[in-house]
Amino acid sequence: MDKRLQELATMPVGRLLLRYSIPAVVGIVVMQLYNIVDRIFIGQVVGTDAIAGLAITFPLTNITTALGVLIGAGASARVSIMLGNKDEASALKVAGNSLVLTLSIGAVYVALFYLFLDDLLVLFGATAANISYARDMMLYVLPGLFLTNIAFSFNNIMRSSGFPARAMVTMFIGAGVNVILDPIFIYLLDWGIKGAAIATDIAMAVSALFVMSHFVKGRGVIRFKRGIYKLDRRIVWGIIGIGAAPCIVNLASCLINILINHTVNRYGGSDAIASVGVFVTLTAFVVAFIIGICQGMQPIVGYNYGAKQFKRLRRAFGLTAGIATAVSLLGWLGGQLLSVPLTKVFITDDELITATARTLSIATSMFWTVGIQIVATTFFQSIGRVEKSIFLSLTRQVLFLIPALLLLPGMYGLKGVWLSFPTSDIAAFVVTIAMILWQFRSMRSERA
Repeated sequence: MDKRLQELATMPVGRLLLRYSIPAVVGIVVMQLYNIVDRIFIGQVVGTDAIAGLAITFPLTNITTALGVLIGAGASARVSIMLGNKDEASALKVAGNSLVLTLSIGAVYVALFYLFLDDLLVLFGATAANISYARDMMLYVLPGLFLTNIAFSFNNIMRSSGFPARAMVTMFIGAGVNVILDPIFIYLLDWGIKGAAIATDIAMAVSALFVMSHFVKGRGVIRFKRGIYKLDRRIVWGIIGIGAAPCIVNLASCLINILINHTVNRYGGSDAIASVGVFVTLTAFVVAFIIGICQGMQPIVGYNYGAKQFKRLRRAFGLTAGIATAVSLLGWLGGQLLSVPLTKVFITDDELITATARTLSIATSMFWTVGIQIVATTFFQSIGRVEKSIFLSLTRQVLFLIPALLLLPGMYGLKGVWLSFPTSDIAAFVVTIAMILWQFRSMRSERA
């Protein structure tokens, strides 16, 4: 057995989780940091309407992310389970089929987005004040989003096959290039919001080349070779089945962003949309940290589930849930105690700073519950329980948040938009706890 795979079965779970989670957390947080750097430069140099325009693009980027994780998350989970079952041949075919699917889907959505860009931006809530910024961003960033999907998908497979540190380096390379290019393109060359997009394109091209070279050179068990690229219906549906849950989460985020943009514009105008941009940016950073921890958990849970080592599986879940809850608690504290200084990083208008800070305080009032929700969704995905992962991924963003967004603004105006988030957070938290307790009871019965 490959040494890295043997460690998944024998190394103490706490040390294993640190070994896999730290590179994943560092990598994904670095990726988020360069997104934040983009938005800081855009907000401070270009202005409030540009931040609002950026917020309008979030649904489009969520769609591309959804299509990326459909393949990347599904493939990485399948690889972990197959390696746990000692089925290396099938794991190789998963990698080859994933490459074909990623390239094919990416080519289709890039072409469609270019053809219908303005119509989509209006649908997503663009106004006369901010549509030009949104258009400039998307015209240039679409190739970079396609490259992001390639880097993301195979970065996950790299981690699942025993290379967490190398997966982290992939993220560092892209982030470093982006941070260097952002001030040059946005400020020195005065390219504005399109400069941020071009910097992202170049950064993700470098990341994609790095991660693909890992599989071309044949490092580790998973590598590119002849005979693994022909699409196999069983393998394709296995990838899509597991990847459906995180894909649906991102598609739901798209719908939520559209609904928020239109509702906020109705009650507060373009400035309120800028507040949405700040809120989404800051909470996404905390969520990215949690997702990084979950990415570290995923190969441990998937491998040990395939190997029927349920005690190690439960230990990995418990440690991950505890850490994720602590992180979401820190995010809650930041939203309550540091809302004003955090807002000032992105916005220069004093009146809008006050309004946005108040928004953050309300919207994050139950944010401490989010950590375990993300961990539980990833857990069900990692063990191949597709229907449970999908259901849980829908609870917070669809089953609870959409009704709240439709009901509360009519009662409380703009404040009702922000009250919708804590309302859905606590409801989804209750459902999550119930599902996890039931799952572990069933596992004890299965082992008995």
